[in-house]
Amino acid sequence: MGDGDNSDSDDRVTVARKFRLLVEKADRKFVRVRDIPINPNKFPNHYYRKVFKVYTQLWRFQQENRAKLVESGLQRWEIGEIASRIGQLYFNQYMRSSETRFLLECYVFYEAILNRAYFDDQSKGVMRSVMKKKDLSLKYKELRFFARYLVVALILNRVDTVKVLVERFKALVDDCKSTFKETNFREWKLVLQEIVRFLKVDTTFMDAKPLRYCAKFDTYPASLSHVARFHAKRVLKLNDALLTSYHRNEVKFTELTLDTFRMLQCLEWEPSGAFFQMRTTEPDNHVNSNGQTEASGLIDINLAMDMTDPTLPLNPRKAILYRPTATHLVSVIATICEELPLDSVFLIYISASGKTGKTTTSHIQNVGASRNSLNNKVDSQSFRGSDEGDSYDSGEDYLWLGPKGNAASNNLYPGDLIPFTRRPLFLIVDSDNSHAFKTLHGAERGETAALLLSPRRPAFWGSSYAGDPSKNGSQFTLFLTAPLQAFCQLVGLSCSDIDKEIYSQADEILSSTFSEWEIKLCKPYSLDLVWAQVLPDPFLRRLILRFIFCRSSLYLFCLREDGEEYLPDCLPKLPDDVSPSSEAIQSNILQLAECLGVTNHFNFDIC
Repeated sequence: MGDGDNSDSDDRVTVARKFRLLVEKADRKFVRVRDIPINPNKFPNHYYRKVFKVYTQLWRFQQENRAKLVESGLQRWEIGEIASRIGQLYFNQYMRSSETRFLLECYVFYEAILNRAYFDDQSKGVMRSVMKKKDLSLKYKELRFFARYLVVALILNRVDTVKVLVERFKALVDDCKSTFKETNFREWKLVLQEIVRFLKVDTTFMDAKPLRYCAKFDTYPASLSHVARFHAKRVLKLNDALLTSYHRNEVKFTELTLDTFRMLQCLEWEPSGAFFQMRTTEPDNHVNSNGQTEASGLIDINLAMDMTDPTLPLNPRKAILYRPTATHLVSVIATICEELPLDSVFLIYISASGKTGKTTTSHIQNVGASRNSLNNKVDSQSFRGSDEGDSYDSGEDYLWLGPKGNAASNNLYPGDLIPFTRRPLFLIVDSDNSHAFKTLHGAERGETAALLLSPRRPAFWGSSYAGDPSKNGSQFTLFLTAPLQAFCQLVGLSCSDIDKEIYSQADEILSSTFSEWEIKLCKPYSLDLVWAQVLPDPFLRRLILRFIFCRSSLYLFCLREDGEEYLPDCLPKLPDDVSPSSEAIQSNILQLAECLGVTNHFNFDIC
């Protein structure tokens, strides 16, 4: 009997030692891949294979030896920490590859950690006194877990989950402040403020359709055959995209700004309903006599499993840079261009100020109010503000990528992008100095770039809040990612102002409009080759259609004598058939305005 007890004890010690060795090995490899800069074209697959291999071994080992490990002192938070790191690995894979399956797998692990309370059960019973005295690091682990889970739930548009997580996160921050009074949790209070502010702006239209490309909403039956028959001499596919924004006080959560968040989703396919739910529901858990789940082992690592929606193509890879320096941005662009496939086009989206780190809300013009009082129209000189920091008035042609001061190293000049025009570029510049980048056209080094350039000033009807990019995100980016929401914002309508049935009718009108415009664009010889070669790509075609809608809406909305400041531009030029002055285009906008009851906000040439 004694020998049996000793044998069991020795076995537990051996299992515990092997487990600790696996944890240490996994930790070392995790740190190595965590610190690799996220660059989709420098994809360290061999590192990831190694780290996933050791985490697979670790996960299976704790599954098979759970009882012995618990007897040896394994804490539930340790299992949660392992699961959290696996979730991080999946999320990093998603950020590098843009494959939705990795994001779904990450969600599965995070959901299990929350449902099984791997972190917060340590504060119960006898552990409470220990927590108060020394285990502050565990609370930091839990806080970091909630912040990461919130990002994943946001990207997946899990609105209900996000609401629950925000409440749990707030309660956790409050608990930490009261339990560890000697510790300053200021940074976590700021994180909480960020997510609350982010949701306040991003959930204005909670019932709106997804920003992702959805075959149900974004493929138009009437124009489908025209698009299918359209064939340019050369056809390019969107393979890679770089997304970045840099504004002072911009709406963000962690390192995901509102504008890049919208563009990120806009350049992905929306999985079908059945596929989307496939991996986000856990198996039934078995509960032990202590009321705790034993099913953490039921969370499976499925890196090798093919979770790609068979009905959809792969998403274009995206590099998302948070507040990069100008040199870092250029270096990443160079890396992606160097490895861009021959039949591909590279999309670059940059949202930044042309002013030296200043957000000047006084530059924002309430066009609606101005139209109501033409006699009191502000002189155009007053729109310009002071010479200080107003780049397009002072002749300085650059975007500002820096916190303070006026260092030239923080400036991104149009000429910085010229070397990369040896490859096909689809450039979107969202800035008050966007038109400075017109100089790229004609200066290319091999491939004519497609340019979509934002207005230099936002236009809106009503409160200045709607037009302030530091409070509400960019109006131009909103038009490119959620056009109907942008139109409503333009005319001063919020979700509470619009009946759901009316909003649905407006959405149908806009879909019909885009279908008509697709047919116009597919006419033989009507398109410049630069646009024709990217039109077959669904993501780029949708961006072009939305640009036309944005330009037409703003053209008809703004006072004509001041309109140039408020209009986006594109190079090369698009066909006259989709010009804002076209009677057919104006008729489409009029129909939408009549549906929403805002025709008095526009200046139509047709009656």
